[in-house]
Amino acid sequence: MDTLTHALSGALLARAIAPKDAPPGSLPRRMAAGFFACAAPDLDIVVSLAGPVAYLANHRGATHSILLLPLWALLLSWLLAKILREPRGWRALYGVTSLGLGLHIAGDVITSYGTMILAPFSDWRAAIGTTFIIDLWFSGIIVAGLGASALLRRSRWPAVAASAVLAGYVGFQYLQKERAIEFGERYAHDHGISGATVNVQPRPVSPFNWTVFVSDAEAHRFANVNLTRAEPRGYRPGDGFIAMLDSVYEPPSSARWETRTRYGEGTVKTLAQEAWNSPAMSVYRWFADLPAFENASTGSTCVWFIDLRFYTPGRATTPFRYGACRNGPDAPWRLLPPA
Repeated sequence: MDTLTHALSGALLARAIAPKDAPPGSLPRRMAAGFFACAAPDLDIVVSLAGPVAYLANHRGATHSILLLPLWALLLSWLLAKILREPRGWRALYGVTSLGLGLHIAGDVITSYGTMILAPFSDWRAAIGTTFIIDLWFSGIIVAGLGASALLRRSRWPAVAASAVLAGYVGFQYLQKERAIEFGERYAHDHGISGATVNVQPRPVSPFNWTVFVSDAEAHRFANVNLTRAEPRGYRPGDGFIAMLDSVYEPPSSARWETRTRYGEGTVKTLAQEAWNSPAMSVYRWFADLPAFENASTGSTCVWFIDLRFYTPGRATTPFRYGACRNGPDAPWRLLPPA
């Protein structure tokens, strides 16, 4: 989830749980604490200063751990009490700060990136995968709740209602995910793809937009579908960026399936397999759920891979593109981060 949406959700939660008997003037401080606490885990962006490989290995790690949450809440509560001049000290903010941190973790877990909620004791990445990382409907519900709360300042019920709608929206997205999985399973069955795994990824603009992957040991077959669309959505230049993104998602009945291999084909395949299985690619192997061969450089000294989770039609580039390079047939492979 983007950091601003995280922060706004923390402010909404703080308003929703504010006690009726709270001291006068404490509500703005509580909402500010929720705002900053729910954004705070993304401070791990600083690891990117050590390079893209360090970012890949550590983003959504220790700062997103439910095991370390009590410690982070204590530190944040103390700091925010100083900044916000909370007269009752850090204890008055500890509860809302803890919930804000927990909400941030939950907001990341519902996306597909993967969150190391058990760090530093495990690098397992939890990912429910119901929600695209920037979901305008999700963010819009939060903004609407905060707007209604501003108009009805004495009541917490607009924030409570918006929080309930938000939870219901995520539940609705989960149901769409199940529908997308069923669509992929039918495709695998109808085409006799034995041993296939089905993976579905939420896409932008609509909760009905999904990319459905049917994968085996050699390749990923995938289609961009809108689960409720009966007719393709036409797009003409000038319709706008949102319409362009949405137009590629087709009705399930007329879905166009594409194929991307894991290691390429022909003479490059052996080289790509060697590069992929080299020690240099260990971090990227751990990270990439849907790895696919992209290309090999001239002379076959570098092999590039992408993670199809982040392949979004309409984008000029695909993020998290990494390569393995070597200087000669007997030289060791080295990881090449994105340029």
